[in-house]
This record gives sequence, structure tokens and C-alpha cells, in this order.
Amino acid sequence: MRLARALKAIVVAAAALSLAACAGLPTAGPVNVGLALGDDGEVPDFTPIASGPMPGADPREIVSGFLLAAITPAEGWATAREFLTEDLRATWKPETGVTVDETVSSRALTADVPGDAPEDATSAEVRVELDQIASLDATGAYTADPGTATTSFRLERPEGGEWRISEAPHGIVLDRDSFTQVYRKHALQYFDQSWTHLVPDVRWFPRRGSMATTITRALVAGEPSAWLAPAVRTAFTDDITLARDAVPVDSSQIAEVSLTRSALSASPASLARMRTQLEASLSGVGVTEVRFSVDGSPLDANRVALDVPSVEPGVLVLTAETFGRTRGDEVSPLPGITAQIAKFADPIAAIDVAADGAMAAVQMADGAVHAVTDGDTTELDTRSGLIQPSVDPFGFTWTVPRDRPSALTASDGEPVSHPIAQAWPDAAAISHLRVSADGARVAAIVVSGSGQRRLVVAAVLRGEGGAPTELGQTREVARLTGAAQGLGWQGSDAVLVLSNAVDPLLTTHTVGGPASETGAPPGATSLAGARIPGGVRVLGSDGIVYAQRGSSWQEWFPDVRVLATHAGY
Repeated sequence: MRLARALKAIVVAAAALSLAACAGLPTAGPVNVGLALGDDGEVPDFTPIASGPMPGADPREIVSGFLLAAITPAEGWATAREFLTEDLRATWKPETGVTVDETVSSRALTADVPGDAPEDATSAEVRVELDQIASLDATGAYTADPGTATTSFRLERPEGGEWRISEAPHGIVLDRDSFTQVYRKHALQYFDQSWTHLVPDVRWFPRRGSMATTITRALVAGEPSAWLAPAVRTAFTDDITLARDAVPVDSSQIAEVSLTRSALSASPASLARMRTQLEASLSGVGVTEVRFSVDGSPLDANRVALDVPSVEPGVLVLTAETFGRTRGDEVSPLPGITAQIAKFADPIAAIDVAADGAMAAVQMADGAVHAVTDGDTTELDTRSGLIQPSVDPFGFTWTVPRDRPSALTASDGEPVSHPIAQAWPDAAAISHLRVSADGARVAAIVVSGSGQRRLVVAAVLRGEGGAPTELGQTREVARLTGAAQGLGWQGSDAVLVLSNAVDPLLTTHTVGGPASETGAPPGATSLAGARIPGGVRVLGSDGIVYAQRGSSWQEWFPDVRVLATHAGY
């Protein structure tokens, strides 16, 4: 009964504005006009508030209440610390990491209270078994990590006093739903190897009023995730650090970042890259501009001109009459490309159009892949069993046979291909691959020797002229229960998977975060990703292209033979 009362004691306050002050950890430094120090001006839709320990609670109830109190990060998880002994309160480190489990109700707590009279005991141990689905490390990096997790807590009770936890692991436990209430996704931005594209590295930080400070610290003093590191660069060198332990944001959403004197020796190019990285990283919390200073004096820094090709509105489709971009109820030809594609006599299976629209990789029904440009068609790969090709932002077309994942190659429009080393060495087969719009990552659906289908990502290492030479460490994003019909990128940090189930599903997998799913049109056969969620399109077996509108699908364009894709999506 007490355990049930402890569960009911958790309340959620819906009035976020009135509770915002309770939600943030304390900050230091002067108060600025406008937003609070380091505040991003954005508060959670609601702030979960946990209850402290109840008088007379037994060991199981104390541990259960302690775990539930993780939903309230205010003041360094002050509520959770109330369940600890005085000594442990001073040493427990909640931000060391997070174990994400399925539900609160699935937690199994077993108490061991020694002695013949538990009511007189002064020590106890509680064992907790969790249905774990993921974990978060101290840097905020999320990893899908399904399985059973077990942890133990030791408790003490002074004579005439209350039970309190004397030994506990660092970190907290949150169930699936509470995780996204307590933590928020942020993308730290790094440069690719060419310094022309920004590459996101998703992290999760507790929701609080000092997000600008938290993100700036993570970018300036931290490192990219290990799997991504070989493909990215940062302008923040080891000798450049923050001079103040806070990043104030004024009412105009300008972040003031004070750096140590070592920044004075940075080149103009490095300063521009630093500003570009940091502004992009802070854009998600409302910051519109970053200003550097050293010893109170402004430090001028420009911005880097990034290679962000514009994507024309409309969807790329092949109909019985033509190939091009949809405009209303018509198809507008692509200059040079449409006329060349019309020359193919054999059926076309897939088309991936380069970011600048000047080239397209065309796969025929027999699997052969061709590069199509204005007035020219070049045969790139005729190996048997090729999956759909993917064009990267540097103009290279990636191809690979379904049953030989390690035989991955890339071509720059000529019949000479470049082998890509370390391509999924443990995979027995591959069904889909898509290179990201920044060219620093590739997503793929591979099959292991045991038949397990996995959605994976890897960093892309490049050599002279941007040619891909090698893949980095394979990172598993998710394990799939069935075959897939399509794969694509949504925005810069999520991958879409169209499943081939009885009831088709479209699952959005954040690279470095949890997944969400929605139903797909019946008979869905292929997918085209997009820079924004509203741009996602699915082709049905009825030849109709469907557009996603929230959780429903609307007919977008009829009589389509091939739903083509934009490179990078």
C-alpha cells in the first residue's frame, strides 16, 4: 500500500511558466536585462515535480521513491537527495548518466532486511531489476541498449529514525516517457573534413534555464562522439577555453561568450569557424548571434560560408510521360537530366538526383547503375545484385552488391570506381544505404550472419578531391524486426525506415536518440526523405505518392512509376 501511495505522490505541473524558476539549476554571475543568465528563453511545456520520502517508508518504498524522484532535476536533483544519507548526498553524482527503462511498473524491487524482526533492523539492501532500453553517458550521448539491468542499494536507519540510502550507483533511472520530459535533445555542430559542411552530434541535457551555458561548455571543452570523430573537425582547440563559467543571453537572444587570452592568437579563419559552430549549436535554444570577448573586450569573428545547396520545392517523380519535379498537378522537367533519362529504353528502378541537380544516378531494372548529366550517360556499375545507389554531396555515386556489403565502391561520374575500406565487415548482406547531406555519415540496413537486421550508421573518411576512402566504426541505431521497403534521412539527425510489415510503418530513428513510429499508406513500396518532416513522401503500390500530414497521409501525386530521391535524403 505504501508503494502505491509513493507512486501516486508523483505529480506533474502543467503551468510551465510559473514553475520555470524551479526547473533550472542555479547559475552564477551578474544578472542581465531580459533572460536569466544562460537562459535560452524556452521552458518545458511542463515541469515534473517529485515527492520526497514519506514518514515511515520501508526500504523498498524509499528506493522506489528515490528512482521516481529522478524526474525533477531542479537544484541538482535536490528531491532525490532527500532519500540519501547525509554523507551520500554530498558525493552522489546524478549527471554521470541515465539508465532508460521501459516503464515504472516493470521495475522489480526485492528487499533484504536482516534479522528476525525487520521493524528493528538498522540496515537493508534493495535489489532493482530494470527492463532497460537505452543509456545516456556523462557527455549526454544516447545509446540504444536493450536488456535486463540489475542494480543494488544499501540503506541505513538510525535508532528511532527513518530509512535512507547509504550506498547507490551514480546516475539516475528514467522510464521511456519521462526521459523526454526531463531531458531535451540538442545537436552539437562540428565541421566535416572539408570545413564546408556542419555535422550534428546529438546530445541530451536536462531541461533547465542554463541551456546556453551547458551547450557551450559541451562544444568548447568536449569532443565529438567516438564513432563520428574520424569524419569531423572542431575549431575549438585544447588551448581555447571559457573564461567564465556561464554564457549570458540577453533579451535580443545574443550570447556573450568570454574566452581565455589564448583566443587572441587564433586566426581569423579559426575564429569564424568557432563562431559558426557555436551559433549553429545554440540555434536550437533560440540564440541568434554569438559574440566573443577576451578580458571584457570584443573579439571580432566572422561566419563561415557553408555549402548548403538549396532544394527546389516539389517532389521528383518518373511518370509514363516524363521525369521531373512536381509543380501542382504537373511535372516540370529538370534541365538536361529529363531529356537524357527519356532515352532509356529499359525500365528504370531508382533515381537519385545530385544536390545541385546537375547529375542523377539512375538504376535500371536489371540493377545496372548509370550517371546521367546534360547530354551524356555513363555506365558506372554493372555488378549483379546491386542495391539502390546513393549520391553524396561531393558528386560520388555509392554502389554495393546486396550479398557483398564489403564490396562498397564510389564513382565520381566515370566508369572508374573507388573501393571504400572497412565497409560493414561483420555484415552478411545489405539492403539499403543513404549518404547524409553533409557527406560525413552513411546510414545502412545490414543483415548479420544470424539473420538480424540492423539500422547502422558510420563516419565517412575522405581523401583527395573528397573521394570516400574508408568507413569508421559501425554504430548500431536500432535492431529491425522485419525487411525494409525504404531508407532515407529526415533533416540532419534522423533516419527514416519504411517497414514491410502487414501494416506498414514509418519509423523515425534519431541518430543518438529514441525512435518514434507512425502508420504508412497500405502497399507502401518506397520512400523519399526530406530536409523537413513535412517533405517526406511515400510511393504506394497504386502509383500514388502520399504526403505525411501529422499522423495521417494524403494523396499527393498520381500515376508515378518511380519516386526519385534527393542526394542526402
